Amino acid sequence: MIVPVKRDARRRRVLALPKGHLDQGETDEAAARREVAEETGVVAELIDKLGDVEYSYERRGRRRNKRVAFYLFEYRSGSLEDHDHEIEDARWMPLEEAVRELTYDGEREIVRRALSRLSPDR
Repeated sequence: MIVPVKRDARRRRVLALPKGHLDQGETDEAAARREVAEETGVVAELIDKLGDVEYSYERRGRRRNKRVAFYLFEYRSGSLEDHDHEIEDARWMPLEEAVRELTYDGEREIVRRALSRLSPDR
């Protein structure tokens, strides 16, 4: 899998799956494709939805709730060097390593689901 290296709101370095906001009129699926392309530099085909992660955080004294939809993609073309400027780096990482290395618990669970879906004895 490709994992972008970015900074969180406190400027801490994190390993996190591609994600972002929906543009007006955009579906979850279209946003996921766009974010994968922007954050990793690659074009990928959407295979299946892996699930949603919901969490809350505080910013400027306000509590915010967020839901992120995650999808399984298959690489088609592109180069990791073409990621957007908000991303420090993008790297290939085995799924098993991502389960250990991703910063956020919910995203590690999403990768476990991907491993399960891709398992030959499924």
